[in-house]
Amino acid sequence: MCVLPQNGSVMMTALKSRVATTITHQTAIAWIGLYCLAVVMGFGRFLFTATLPDIMTQLSLTTVIAGWLASVNYSGYFIGALIAMFVPQRLTWQMLITWTAVSIVTTMLLVVPNLSLNSWYVIRLLSGIASGVAMILSSSLVIQSFSDERRSVLSALHYAGIGVGISASAVLTWWLLALGYHFDIIWLVAGIISLPLLWLLYAIRPQSLISSASHSSQSTSSNLQSFQQKALKSKPAELNHNNQRLSVPQAYRNFKRSLYEAAAGHSKAIALLSASYVLAGFGYITSATFLPVMATQRLTAQSYAGLLIWLVVGIFAMLSNPIWGALAKRIGESKTLMGLTLLQAFGMCLPLWFNGAVGLYGNAVILGLTFVGMVSMTLNLIKNINPAYSNLLIGLATLAYAIGQFIGPLVTVALAGKQDNFNADLLVAASGLLLGLVLVFFFQRQTQRQSQPSFN
Repeated sequence: MCVLPQNGSVMMTALKSRVATTITHQTAIAWIGLYCLAVVMGFGRFLFTATLPDIMTQLSLTTVIAGWLASVNYSGYFIGALIAMFVPQRLTWQMLITWTAVSIVTTMLLVVPNLSLNSWYVIRLLSGIASGVAMILSSSLVIQSFSDERRSVLSALHYAGIGVGISASAVLTWWLLALGYHFDIIWLVAGIISLPLLWLLYAIRPQSLISSASHSSQSTSSNLQSFQQKALKSKPAELNHNNQRLSVPQAYRNFKRSLYEAAAGHSKAIALLSASYVLAGFGYITSATFLPVMATQRLTAQSYAGLLIWLVVGIFAMLSNPIWGALAKRIGESKTLMGLTLLQAFGMCLPLWFNGAVGLYGNAVILGLTFVGMVSMTLNLIKNINPAYSNLLIGLATLAYAIGQFIGPLVTVALAGKQDNFNADLLVAASGLLLGLVLVFFFQRQTQRQSQPSFN
């Protein structure tokens, strides 16, 4: 009689193993990371840009309200980045899958008819928080799974998810608008497309990675173990509490201690790069929020001009990291970042110099080529300032970027005025980027000065 339970147990175990798929292949994990960024960034954040002209038409929204909806989302991104900074390493996967689910739910909620404006604000705020948390934690979880030899290539594949999401948001919006649907159905379909991500994230849970590595290969686990060992030596206070439930005051004290240790001897470099990143977030966000609206205003003879332009942004965003990553290997990340900043400032001026399609499409191409590359270059630079505290420094940089993104749309709607003229906004954005370029230059000089003694 004991055989039957044993057989039943075996069958249940086999069934669970089939349902709970374990994915450990590095390339597969990179593709899952791409999918994650496409969902939480491409849909969670930038689908709003693609659908904004239709939202403004269907709901009779002014540019001011549209700007506030954008800023609320970006303020949520700030909060999300702050939350991610306090997430212990052991909870990375759990928090990632939770906030990814929140991102998908808030995307689908916009199908609800007759939502109040306050409901819109709450939903966009939660969506921004989810984007901030998932962006940082997915990058942390996914990139740490790569071997040193393949990290640069697979990281570029992971970050291409932002461009893929932007392109998908443009194509999806274009397709459903052509079929006669509006923004509510577009957001619902985007949410449905996103649902398989939850199963894929479950398949790369750390428990399965560790267990599979102990039986077959040690490539992934050795990377994680070496990372943990380095962190243990440099951050004993933080890691020793990983297995305990910390109170809020204790977590705050640990955070302050880690922040002090991370900035020790590097405060000027961190301040310069963070300030430039604020201006980078401020500089790109005018186009990243209102470019389709500008296209709808100026290119009235072209159907779906705004969506075509937004698709151009997404396509070139996918190409960004491989191009600039290769250049950075030749001339260094600081010089590459300066070149990207100057190029983006030039792109902001194109709609001022050329009033028609040339200016807008040129802006779209340069925006797509630069903004993802600027993000990856800045994050690589700041984490390399003190690698033992890379997660903390990446979180600080993301906070800086979020501040710029929050301010940008508010300045845009203030300068656009009742005429919805975005020329002054583009000029201010270009000026902010040029100031950021100067700060990156001084950052490079500061880091060179700090590294000089090591060569003596």
